[in-house]
Amino acid sequence: MITRRQFLKAGMGGAGALLLEGAAAWRPGAVPDGMMDPASIDKYVTPLAVPPVMPPVSPAGGVVDRYTIGVRQFRQQILPPGSPPTTVWGYGSVLHPETFGSPGPTLEAGFGRPVEVTWVNELTDSNGDALPHLLPVDPTLHWANPAGGVAGRDSRPSFIATPDRYRGPVPIVTHLHGGRNAEHSDGFPEAWYLPAARNVPAGYATEGSKYADYAETFASGYGVSWRPGAAVFRYENDQRAATMWYHDHTLGITRLNVYAGLTGFYLLRGGTEDLPAGVLPGPAPALGDPSGTKHYEIPIVIQDRSFAADGSLLYPAGRAAFDHFAGPYIPGSDVPPIWNPEFYGTTMMANGRTWPVLTVEPRRFRLRFLNGCNSRFLKLKIVANPRGKRPVAAALPFWQIGGDGGFLPVPVELGTLLLAPAERADVIVDFTGSREGTQLYLINEAPDGAFNGSSAAAPADPAITGQVMKFLVGPLAGPDTTVPPGRLTLPAVPPIGAATRTRKLALLEHMSAAIPGGGSSAVLLGTADGTGRAQMWSDPVTENPEVGATETWEFHNFTGDAHPIHVHEVEFRVVGRQPFGGAPRPAERWEAGPKDTVIAYPREITRIVAVFDRPGLFVWHCHILEHEDNEMMRPYRVGP
Repeated sequence: MITRRQFLKAGMGGAGALLLEGAAAWRPGAVPDGMMDPASIDKYVTPLAVPPVMPPVSPAGGVVDRYTIGVRQFRQQILPPGSPPTTVWGYGSVLHPETFGSPGPTLEAGFGRPVEVTWVNELTDSNGDALPHLLPVDPTLHWANPAGGVAGRDSRPSFIATPDRYRGPVPIVTHLHGGRNAEHSDGFPEAWYLPAARNVPAGYATEGSKYADYAETFASGYGVSWRPGAAVFRYENDQRAATMWYHDHTLGITRLNVYAGLTGFYLLRGGTEDLPAGVLPGPAPALGDPSGTKHYEIPIVIQDRSFAADGSLLYPAGRAAFDHFAGPYIPGSDVPPIWNPEFYGTTMMANGRTWPVLTVEPRRFRLRFLNGCNSRFLKLKIVANPRGKRPVAAALPFWQIGGDGGFLPVPVELGTLLLAPAERADVIVDFTGSREGTQLYLINEAPDGAFNGSSAAAPADPAITGQVMKFLVGPLAGPDTTVPPGRLTLPAVPPIGAATRTRKLALLEHMSAAIPGGGSSAVLLGTADGTGRAQMWSDPVTENPEVGATETWEFHNFTGDAHPIHVHEVEFRVVGRQPFGGAPRPAERWEAGPKDTVIAYPREITRIVAVFDRPGLFVWHCHILEHEDNEMMRPYRVGP
């Protein structure tokens, strides 16, 4: 067993060339045996799939909208027609089997009207037996660990020999990213649950260590009991209109569950901090849309994936895929045998299709972008030539009107849209004046490996991962009466008062002495006082704001990479950044609104300020999912 002292004694170091070298094993142009060559996949032959709206359990009525949403395994045509379909996991309405997809249907919510969702783990076969994971689960991490039983769940197991992958029933728990809700409905990583399958091995834990507590609290507050294989969450929707999303958040396997397909949009509308209908492009998809309905507001999640030759999802089955380190692994060292420090796919997807095409009109469109990648940052741009030498001149700008937590104070015109994993951007793209038949392309100029903010970093492969989707301009179907983005008046952003406390927090990486030249065996958070003091997931809470407190949090990044830091429960404001030993600079123009995820650049201090007004146990973490799953996540508590 690796003790905490042994785990940390090698010290903390920055990620560097090793991460980029490791990423190269999965870059376009370096295609391992069994992988589908991304250059062989046809581009721009599949229409962009627009996620439908999630149907409720019953017609609208009462004071709460209720849904029963399952997680199932199915096959989906992600690759172009003629290619084999891909087995994925996805969300859908249990009462409407045709709605299951990846991404899942969009939940449309109204300000002030609560939503109650029964989330059901249906990862079983037709006989009711639990399905194993589609992807390799590393059982040496601190993870949900159902095989550990009640005493060993939510733990880092010990081994006398390097174990094989976990092949048992799969735990899930869903987090509404951007939601501000009670702790029982946040999707806490230790509130997971297995499917109510008939073949769960004796002695396995069927639920996480926080599940029963939250089930009891929920039943006491709302009179609704949780049944085996399910959890009921309530979203109050008492926050600003915003683009949110839901995804799996199970301890230690979030990267795998999300990669398998567990993602979907949650759009909150209405209230005094929204705009009236007709001002912005619309309509968005709605329940009961007749066939052929034109949508001028479209949510788009961008993700990277790799595929095997048979069309199945491909994800590294061992550490050697990252940096060629062949062991010894745990327990012979501190290096997990399967976990990869980061992952970069060879293929780009938008809304669950590889390199799709969207037919637009010469008018304004509202596009709600989400970076749903595990590790990859995106630098998006609309260009006329997708294969041109980078950087390519923008053909059309993005007018960003909103971010993670709703509208910005004013629209911001941008040639390039930077999105870290989990960040959202609500933008207007004005195709007015584009001639019918014009072809424009959404490209990505961020690297194919670790992102550190450097303008000198090599961009993504222009022929493969540097392309995302195509816009094809068709005829105008009717007049555009929406307001030009440069003339929009957006709702005011409410101010945040002065902070009464500053917390200094650290972003750290554990470099293992077992790997020649050093290499990452874990990525961690901690406290900062000149240097970083690492804290693991299991360590006691160190961030404990009082209810109603306004605090400044400083993220001191001692690593060589940028990290997207997500704080649950709050909508914060980005104050600015400061290089170690340098002068501070303000937040970027597109960060002026409420945020829940912020980019913390290497060797810098990133400052945010937030009001912690809801009591409970929550988490803050890096949203590079491979980092989150191996110690770069910490619990924090608001209130006693």
